[in-house]
Amino acid sequence: MTKQPTLLIADDDRLVLATLAKHLRQAGYQVLEAGNGEEALTLCGEHQPDLALLDIRMPGLDGLETAAELQKTTGTPFMVISAYGNPEYVERSIELGAMGYLIKPLDPAQIVPAVEAALNKAVELRQLQETAQQLQTALDGNRTTSIAVGLLMERCHLDRMAAFEKLRRHARSERRKLTEVAEEMVRCAERLYEVVRSKT
Repeated sequence: MTKQPTLLIADDDRLVLATLAKHLRQAGYQVLEAGNGEEALTLCGEHQPDLALLDIRMPGLDGLETAAELQKTTGTPFMVISAYGNPEYVERSIELGAMGYLIKPLDPAQIVPAVEAALNKAVELRQLQETAQQLQTALDGNRTTSIAVGLLMERCHLDRMAAFEKLRRHARSERRKLTEVAEEMVRCAERLYEVVRSKT
């Protein structure tokens, strides 16, 4: 069976907290409850929930301060709960990356669809971030390989294709990745450069 998403709800109003938690548990979610921002941060660090629902007005750290701290630490996706549709709150929530903004009093019939939409949005965002990281890693690897090819072109007086093929054959003969050999070559060249520069 697929593990049900874990939600964290942070609200200093115990009645709202209990009612919302009960409704979401009945909908099949695992729910963590926090009465303030500090407690929410602790629970997010310990349990890594899939989504946090944060009330804006709480003693100590308010919901937006908690959200900002979450982005720095656990990266937990979040929604904002508020009795106010204040444009300033909405704008700040968007700036922090909120997956949604719920206005109190909460309509039970609308909570689950809003949470599902936020969870799906969070998954899509995570996938985009992972793809971007993979692309960056590939670009970094290609950049290092290009530098290594350039070094071989200069040292061995080869054209680009011949230098690349020489690098590829060397990597294959040592049963190593091309990027690994390229990185080693670039590091050696940098060390040699540092030695030469220190003696001039």
